[in-house]
Amino acid sequence: LPAPRWPVECEVIQEMIEHIEWVPPKPEPFCPPMGSEQALYSLGEKQGTIVYHSSPALQGSCFTRARVGGAPGPLSSPAAPLEGPQDTTLLFESRFESGNLQKAIKVGPYEYVLMLRPDLYTVKHTQWFYFRVQNTRQEPLYRFTIANMAKPKSLYGQGLQPLLYSQRDAQSRGIGWRRVGTDICYYRGSAGEPPLFRLSWTVRFPHDGDTCFFAACYPYTYSDLQRYLRALAADPARSRYCTVQALCRSLAGNTVYLLTITSLGSTAGKRVVVASARVHPGESGGSWAMRGFLDFLLSAHADAQLLRRLFVFKVVPMLNPDGVVVGNSRCSLAGRDPNRAYGMALPGSFPGVWHLRAMVQRVLAEREVVLYCDFHGHSRKNNVFMYGCNSSRDGTGTRLRQRVFPLMLSKNAPDKFSFSSCKFQVQKSKERTGRVSMWRLGISYSYTLEVAFSGSTLGGRSSHFSVEDLKSLGRLLCDTLLDFCDPAPTKLQQCLVEADALLQQQMGHEVGSGGSWGDVSPAELES
Repeated sequence: LPAPRWPVECEVIQEMIEHIEWVPPKPEPFCPPMGSEQALYSLGEKQGTIVYHSSPALQGSCFTRARVGGAPGPLSSPAAPLEGPQDTTLLFESRFESGNLQKAIKVGPYEYVLMLRPDLYTVKHTQWFYFRVQNTRQEPLYRFTIANMAKPKSLYGQGLQPLLYSQRDAQSRGIGWRRVGTDICYYRGSAGEPPLFRLSWTVRFPHDGDTCFFAACYPYTYSDLQRYLRALAADPARSRYCTVQALCRSLAGNTVYLLTITSLGSTAGKRVVVASARVHPGESGGSWAMRGFLDFLLSAHADAQLLRRLFVFKVVPMLNPDGVVVGNSRCSLAGRDPNRAYGMALPGSFPGVWHLRAMVQRVLAEREVVLYCDFHGHSRKNNVFMYGCNSSRDGTGTRLRQRVFPLMLSKNAPDKFSFSSCKFQVQKSKERTGRVSMWRLGISYSYTLEVAFSGSTLGGRSSHFSVEDLKSLGRLLCDTLLDFCDPAPTKLQQCLVEADALLQQQMGHEVGSGGSWGDVSPAELES
């Protein structure tokens, strides 16, 4: 499989960055955040010392060409050199796959103000971060403040902690990514327009002289996907019922992979399920859920075998590989959000979403697509939930059936999935999303699966999602698909009755009183 291709303006270090998978022995609880009234004094970046600055000269311009390894020629040195063994300055680096850190300013002996790099060829969308620090000290309490976060609200204000990875702990103790940080604060920083927001946390490193990484969510890179596909191709059992093709090439020339999964033999009469992930590169939790979905579908489990006999699965695990490679939060190299580009006649600008939609149109001409699910991450709401599609023209029965799949998933994942957080309104601003576009093509059950960056507040939990939690969502989605398509109507009828009762309650009706909400508009329903 070819190495990732980068825009020629991007410098890329030669080291291969890989992390071990690890599940903490017990759930990692949310950290009580500091209130905004305790927001720190404005740190004096102007009086500080820039100790790292890596900024490709391309903001405001547009993508032209790409190559393996990014910028040709020798690398620059964005980190300030150490003055000797007694120098405690941290050495920062982010010029690796999915990395994002533009600048680090030392404002105190163990205090740093950080600036994230906007999505390439834009001046906005600062949310995802992933960077390396070296020359750590175990004893002092460090403070990091990211000074240019874009969103006014964040789960960091509700207990979410950043992730830390210690290379030494990974090698000597088998410990991977873990939640860290105290005195976490998310608050408005600059008074300018648009306003910027600050994320601040304190942390102690586990070792002297360690190599550590910080990240917003568990990274899942394009190379991680390629390693997974390579292992799949080398497995004689799984590769029998999974074919891997190129759906298309991205703007940079990276392959957008399409997996077709079904049992051997004739596909006549089989219905189709379509799934996709990582249209937004900063939402890596979606990739881990997709990984669990694929792991289960390709397993020897009896339910997986039944699913392969019943359906043809068309899966695009990484719709926006370029954005993932360069460490963007939301955009592709077109400098725009590809999940607002469905239905536009622009295969040259948004190849992934254009070819996915075209492929679905071809499939629909031959057979029924029973479900579409697009895997995302969410930065402002806890738990897992779904967005579906209702029309003002839909009758009561259609509106209820839209809610059955998410309701079933909430029963299969009661400690993760929140049915009350699901929404079904089609807003005008969402017309060009994958979910709405597929629904307009004729897929009645078209959903966005939203996985919180944080974790769950359900079932007695108040803790972060582990990688295992995220992967389990894929398996639970498969379980729910079997329930949803069960020829015995018992579960479906039960969920229709329950969805009806829930909606009656939301409308303030007495359940069983005969009050009708069938003529209520979706907008009123959502409110």
